[in-house]
Amino acid sequence: MSSRPTLPPSPPPVEIRTWPDREAMLADRAFILGALVRMHLGPARLGVLVMWAGLAAFGWLLVGSGLVMFEQASADFFSGIAGLLILLPGAGALIPAVVLVSLHLARDREIRALLVEWGALDRDPERDRDLRLPGMSLVWLLLSFVLAAGGLALCVIGPASARPGDDTYGMVALVMGLGMVAWLTGLIGAVKALAHRRWVLRVLAAPAPLDVPAHR
Repeated sequence: MSSRPTLPPSPPPVEIRTWPDREAMLADRAFILGALVRMHLGPARLGVLVMWAGLAAFGWLLVGSGLVMFEQASADFFSGIAGLLILLPGAGALIPAVVLVSLHLARDREIRALLVEWGALDRDPERDRDLRLPGMSLVWLLLSFVLAAGGLALCVIGPASARPGDDTYGMVALVMGLGMVAWLTGLIGAVKALAHRRWVLRVLAAPAPLDVPAHR
């Protein structure tokens, strides 16, 4: 059974809302927004993303090593066998990591949609202050920048520094693949941090919506 917390539903339409008063609605809004923000930008989500990126990097390291050995198979038959033995577990680590990151991104889109919907219900400056998370956003952004810059450097330096006859195509692919994993991880993290900041500015800091009845 999945241990991921279940996403809350969208806010009910105006005509079927049953909050007894505005304060009750604001309390529910604050509770749900707090849970959604933690699901989107909390420290646990950062750890999960880094863990999946590490799994993808490990998988590509094995795949790239297998490709290097395959290139040596013409001179050494056993290198081809060893390359195949390394390639299979590498693919077994890389493919699930890619699938998990794809699910991560799809869930983030759902969370951002819910953040907009629940945030648009009303304004609550006192409680909303705890949802801004400027420090956590900065951690995401800085770590993402380091990963993206390092990955981009590997993608550029790897092929540029390759010497014909000394460095094989498999070795270049290995370095570029690791760089691409780091760059994509940094890009995902930066997008999450910037999306949270945009939500704060466009939803939490926007003018209050027109008053609507919180209950019937």
